[in-house]
Amino acid sequence: MSGKPESPTEPFKRALAHAARSLAEMPDLEVVFSGDGPQLSGNRAVLPHPPRDLSSAEASRIRGLADGMALRLAHHDATAHARGRPVSPQGQAIFEAVETARIEAIGSNALGGVRANLTAVLEQTIERKGLGRIQDRANAPMADVVSLMVRERLTGQRPPDGAAKMVDMFREEIEAKAGGDLDRLLDSIDDQAAFAKVTRAILRDLDMGDEGADPTDGEEDEEGEQEQQQSDEDNEGDGEGQSPEGSSMQETETTDREQEEGEEQATEVEDEDAELSDEAPEMGDGAKPARPDPKDSGRPEPSYKVFTTTHDEITPAEDLCDAEELTRLRAYLDQQLASLSSVVSRLANKLQRRLLAQQNRSWSFDLEEGMLDVARLPRIIIDPTAPLSFKQEEDTDFRDTVVTLLIDNSGSMRGRPIMVAAVCADILARTLERCAVKVEILGFTTRAWKGGISRDDWIKAGKPPSPGRLNDLRHIIYKSADSPWRRVRRNLGLMMREGLLKENIDGEALMWAHHRMMSRPEQRRILMVISDGAPVDDSTLSVNSGHYLERHLRQVISEIETRSPVELLAIGIGHDVTRYYRRAVTIVDVEQLGGVLVEQLASLFEEEPKRVAKARGLLAAPPVMQPPPPKATTFAAVKEALT
Repeated sequence: MSGKPESPTEPFKRALAHAARSLAEMPDLEVVFSGDGPQLSGNRAVLPHPPRDLSSAEASRIRGLADGMALRLAHHDATAHARGRPVSPQGQAIFEAVETARIEAIGSNALGGVRANLTAVLEQTIERKGLGRIQDRANAPMADVVSLMVRERLTGQRPPDGAAKMVDMFREEIEAKAGGDLDRLLDSIDDQAAFAKVTRAILRDLDMGDEGADPTDGEEDEEGEQEQQQSDEDNEGDGEGQSPEGSSMQETETTDREQEEGEEQATEVEDEDAELSDEAPEMGDGAKPARPDPKDSGRPEPSYKVFTTTHDEITPAEDLCDAEELTRLRAYLDQQLASLSSVVSRLANKLQRRLLAQQNRSWSFDLEEGMLDVARLPRIIIDPTAPLSFKQEEDTDFRDTVVTLLIDNSGSMRGRPIMVAAVCADILARTLERCAVKVEILGFTTRAWKGGISRDDWIKAGKPPSPGRLNDLRHIIYKSADSPWRRVRRNLGLMMREGLLKENIDGEALMWAHHRMMSRPEQRRILMVISDGAPVDDSTLSVNSGHYLERHLRQVISEIETRSPVELLAIGIGHDVTRYYRRAVTIVDVEQLGGVLVEQLASLFEEEPKRVAKARGLLAAPPVMQPPPPKATTFAAVKEALT
């Protein structure tokens, strides 16, 4: 019986699946191979396809990915993990990384083959993130630094050569602060709850965790309070000559007094937090930023202001990275998103057909003058007395258009979201350029996690109250509207650079993109914002109200939507942006981004822009938001635009 010959990689796949089920102790574990791997969902492990010519290094890497998933299924309790996870974004990233180090250490200590496989994955991850090229402490991801030191404690393995230099930059400081708690980790490696408690202690040692106590401590305190309350009730029951009314009045007075003391303590803690919240949140892949707390929404607030614009920067992408690294990052982006590119390309071609159909020119026939209509010449042969017929080409109503894509470059976009946003922007730029539509691609983030030099200046100035925005902005020009795509295609690879994505101050970024559009000569201007959450900057929010940045974003959006000819559209990734923008779309899966971008652009081009005509009437008087001077390089004009 003859059949189709088996692929050389099939035996490897079968052996890998059996090993993963055995290591996970799950006979029903489903192991599949797809271009979407690696991914673990329930009892389904998705791994990347092994290449036909499988090298030893690539085989070890894929085995390491499978081993990591199997160990997580065998030694990780998601419920217990969520119960112990800290609240702060920085604490969450480190907590996740340390838990992964614990899981992998269990397998590494038990099996030498697993240890080698996991090391191969780690070395590839270090190379992909570019950790070996980090020279500045400010650019080093603390989650990776701490997890590598935890791995060393649990397994005895030094950090790989690619990351050893980065870890050594922090080793002395971390050992001095948290060396004792790091030594306690190995004793609790098999107890996830106890391990989480020690991890939170390490975070507090490094001033990177929550101010509150450990959840387990809270449970013990709660039990103690219940016992104390029961004891008090018993004592009250034994009292003689005390009326029920007197007891009730005494309890009421005690409760009121405790509430007043609790409010005073809470105020002191808030003030302390405002002064001590200098730490830098380190986002993990797919981690969500902390949302502003609207607890102060009832209080009157000062208008939005900026403490200093001296250290803000607007810079082309190529100035943030050398040409060689930019080329490498672009190649990595193309490699990772090859499958997605084909899908988005088909959608982009659909958009191109729609645009070109609108740009088709029409002709008027049987005119007295114009171009001679040769198709009508046979009439003259048939009837020599017939007059000559002319035709003339007519212009369509398709107006000159510029489209700006403003991409959130915050830490929570790290991983798959920022890669998909980059490739979609790249493909749309090519598509619209073929249709004679100018495209600009911009990004926004901050220069530092901790507020940067702006916060240092504020501290030196004596910490004046309500300083306003307190971080150094970094606005990036990946592609200007007048630059051809072929010259700047490498720039989008910058989004893959480790350490670039930090915090997001959306309001000022939106103003900046709007001002750039207002200086353009095109008749129609479309601004599309791609973001995955509300504006978050811990440095600013620690010294202002919890919704300070969000309130400013709403003001800017209102100005643009009601008084500007710019057509504004927002796409939220996993976060509802419809509460901010009048025209917005929210997607749950980042894979939907390409289709949504194309469909929304197509609908904008097809509909009659009535709102634009109305906005032009409103802007007969000088608009509130004026374009900045051509040579402006700071945010001084931006700050004055809304004040």
